[in-house]
Parts: sequence; C-alpha cells; structure tokens
Amino acid sequence: MPFDFSTVDSGATAWVLASSALVLFMTPGVAFLYGGMVRAKNVLNTMLQSFTVMALVGVTWVAVSYSLAFGGGSEVIGGLHFAGLSNMDEVVPGFTGDSAQSIPPIAFAVFQMMFAIITPALITGSAVERWRFGAFVPFIVLWSVLVYAPVAHWVFSPDGWAYKLGALDFAGGTVVHCNAGAAGLAVAVVLGRRTGWPRAHIAPHNVPFILLGAAMLWFGWFGFNAGSALQADSVAVWAFANTNTATAAALLTWLVVERIRYGKPTALGAASGVVAGLVAITPAAGFVDAKGALAIGVLAGLGCCLAVPLKSRLKIDDSLDVGGLHLVGGVIGSLCVGLFATTEINPGGANGLAYGGDAHQLVLQVAVVAAVTGYSFFVTYFIALVLDKLPSRRNRVSSQDETAGLDFALHGETAYESDRLHGGAP
Repeated sequence: MPFDFSTVDSGATAWVLASSALVLFMTPGVAFLYGGMVRAKNVLNTMLQSFTVMALVGVTWVAVSYSLAFGGGSEVIGGLHFAGLSNMDEVVPGFTGDSAQSIPPIAFAVFQMMFAIITPALITGSAVERWRFGAFVPFIVLWSVLVYAPVAHWVFSPDGWAYKLGALDFAGGTVVHCNAGAAGLAVAVVLGRRTGWPRAHIAPHNVPFILLGAAMLWFGWFGFNAGSALQADSVAVWAFANTNTATAAALLTWLVVERIRYGKPTALGAASGVVAGLVAITPAAGFVDAKGALAIGVLAGLGCCLAVPLKSRLKIDDSLDVGGLHLVGGVIGSLCVGLFATTEINPGGANGLAYGGDAHQLVLQVAVVAAVTGYSFFVTYFIALVLDKLPSRRNRVSSQDETAGLDFALHGETAYESDRLHGGAP
C-alpha cells in the first residue's frame, strides 16, 4: 500500500529522528560501561566490540534484517520486500487505520535500526575477556538475522503472532532485554569460564568509566522509551517521566540492599541499579502511571540485585551480569505490564491486575516472555556451537592470549602507556 506523505507530521518525525540519535548514543554508553568493568588489558577489545556492532548491524539491518522484522510475510517472519531499504514509499505492513504512522517509513526503519544495534551489543558483556574477534563478527551477523529479526517481528510488527495475541511491549522488554539476556547466557555457557573464575577476584579497572557509561545510558534511554511512542504526545511524556522515576527508584533500592547485605553502598552498585531500572521500565514505560513506575523500579532494584550473585552458584561466567540485569530486569518489567498497565495512560494498552483488569494480560505476558527467552537461548547456543566447531572460527582465544590480554593479543594495542612499559596489566 502506498504511503500518503501528505499525512507526515513534521514534529513527530523530528522527535523520532532525535530519539534515534539518542538510542544510538546508548551503544557507546554500553562500551564505556563494559569497558570500565573489565581488566585494563581487555578494555579496548571490549569497547571495540560495541563499536563494531554498530557497523555490522548497521549494514545487516539495511540489507535484510529490517525487511525480515517488519516486512509483510507470515506471523513468524517477514519477507524480503524491504531488503536494501527498497520500497520505502509504502506503508509498513499492519500500521493502518488507528495504528497508521505519521512519520515516513524510512524514519521508522532508522529508529528500529538503533534497537537492533544495541541488543547484540548488550550480549557481549557475557563473553568479555575471552571471545575471539574472528568468531564474534560472524556471530553478530548471524544472530541479528536469525534471532533478533524474528523476535522483533513477533512482538513489534502488527503481523507478528505475539502482537496479534495482544502482548504489550512498549519499547523492548522482550525484544531487546529478555532476548539479549538469554543470548548472553547461552554464549557464556558455550565459551566457558574465564581462567581463574570464580576463585580469582576479577575487579573492574575503571569505575569512573562505569558511571560515565551508566549516565550515557540513562540519557539515551529517554529516546529509547519516549521515542517509541513515535510522536510527541502524552504517551511519550509519560514514557519519559516513567523512565526517570523507575530508574531513580531502582538505583536507591539497589544501594539500600547493598547497605543491608554488605555494609556499604558502592558506585558499581549504583550503576547496576540504573541499568536494572532502565531495563525493567522499558516494556511498561508507555502503559503505566507514576505509581506503577515506582513499583517497577523497586522490584527491579531488589530482584536484579539478588539475581546477580546467582551466576556463581550456577557456575556460569556471565562476566558483566547480562543475565542478572537484562534477562531478569526484562522479565520483571514485562510481567509488570500485566500488573500495572492502565488505559488511563494509554488507551491502546490494557488494565493490569492492580488496575481492575483480569489475569489474561499477565498470562499473555508470561507466555511471550517464555517464548522469546527460550527461542533466543537455544538458537544462540546453536549459532555459537556451530561457530565453535569451525577450525577458523573457534570462539575462545588461546590461554596465552587470555593471560596476555585481548587488547595486545588481538589488536596490537594497549589502552594505557603503563601497560606497554610493563608488558601488560592485570
């Protein structure tokens, strides 16, 4: 169906383009967050992964992934009608009638591309300090096509089965965070543990980097959530306010839990609380009121803080807590839609249990979370396992390279002059 460009709202288009830039800014935020959390000898490799994802997915999305995610097709996957961003003068399938978009189709494709970029960037946190760059590159391309695109189609496209059933995910609690969290755990299982983990204490090398990355994420997340309204209306304003409210509540909750459990609140804990709150409010941002946002923030701060240490018990070296923060936070937020959503904020949503609704929406949220998480984990595990069986694509670096550090071993660089002088950093 041809798109009627006379209906384009210049204000909405400007808002979506600005939000797209904010969302892209989040991926360098991930780079700083993750870069600060690893040892000094691996900081460049860790940050380079995020920047490389921006390029790999930037090309893959244009070439094929956007069409698979939002092109017309079945309820499971789109077609290739929009491959190469062709036919951008046509309506995005399903967005008609009351759901008709007031922005050019190319603007929607660009906005969604930024989501497709940050999601695999989050996965890298589970595999830092031991992932071969030569295996990482094809993994990202394959994962973007085989995992991200189908899941985005299920949940975000009006043609997708989860969307048709009525599942609510305002900005990516399932598509981005449950998806990335499950995938990160799968990669961590295939790669195995870092040498010395968990016996050796592997501490962050630069906590200011961590705080900078968290701040960049907090700032960019306003585009992530409020931009998902696709216009500058009251829903976007509520999404903006709820994003800040839940994040603040999660940060404070995390610090309180740390104070009770360990006797001291930490800067790393504050940054983790920020991420937990941002993740959990994402699927609910445009569906809940301020009270719901506060509740989600508290639940995320508590739930994620308690979940992070479980990796040691499970013996899974999820290095930077992608599972504990993104999977658990995504699950909490997605299920809270079924509890705290209210049509007073978004008439296109539903009423959760706390606002007079029945259990139908909550059950639906549980089903979609389970489907996305299960699909992502098993397909990711298969992709990583296949790559690991190829002699030229072994996932893990050698023990010698791991000891020396990936910055110098894989890239011939060091982040700090003292590393070069002393032959590496711990």
